[in-house]
Amino acid sequence: MAKRERALQSIPPDAGLAEPTPDDLLALVARGDESAFERLYDVVSGSVFGLIRRVVRDQAQSEEVFQEVMLEVWRTATRFDPGRGKAMTWILTLTHRRAVDRVRSAQAASHREEHVARLDPNRPFDEVSEQVSGRLEQRQVRRCLGFLTGLQRESVVLAYYQGYSYPEVASLLGIPLGTVKTRMRDGLIRLRDCMGVTG
Repeated sequence: MAKRERALQSIPPDAGLAEPTPDDLLALVARGDESAFERLYDVVSGSVFGLIRRVVRDQAQSEEVFQEVMLEVWRTATRFDPGRGKAMTWILTLTHRRAVDRVRSAQAASHREEHVARLDPNRPFDEVSEQVSGRLEQRQVRRCLGFLTGLQRESVVLAYYQGYSYPEVASLLGIPLGTVKTRMRDGLIRLRDCMGVTG
C-alpha cells in the first residue's frame, strides 16, 4: 500500500492514467497530502452535499454541515481503516451521522422553544436561546473563519456556504482554478490549526 501511495503522489493529475479511487486519495490525505484532499473533495462533494440536503432539507444548514463534514474528513482521515470498508462508505456514514445530529439538534431546540412558549405564551421569541443551543464546534468554525485572509475566506465561503464548485469559484472571482485550489487548501489548513486539531 505504501508503494502505491508513493506512486500516486508522483502522478500529475492530467497524466492520462486511471483516476485514483477515494480509497487511494483518503490514504494520502491521512498522510497530510493537501493536493490529495483537493482531489478527494472534487470526487466526493456532490454525493456528500446531496446526502446532507436530503436529510437536513434547509439550504443554509446543509451548507454548514457540509463544511463540518469536509473538515472532519481532513482531520480524521487517519481513523479510516480500509480493512473495514470503502472510503466512500466511511465518508457517507460520517456525513449521515452529522446530518442526523443537526436535525436532532434543531428538533430539540424547537421543542425547548415550544415548552417555554407554553409556560409563558406572552414571552417573545428569544434568538439568544437559539444561538446558545448551537453546537460549540459550529461557533468555533465561524470564529476561525475570521483568521483567514480575505482571499481565503472569500473562496471558502463561496465553496462551502454557497455550494459552488472550484471551477465556479474561479469563474466568479475571475482567477485561475489553481489559485482557487491553493486558497482553499491554505484556508482549510488555517481552519484546522485554529481549531487546535493535531494530525
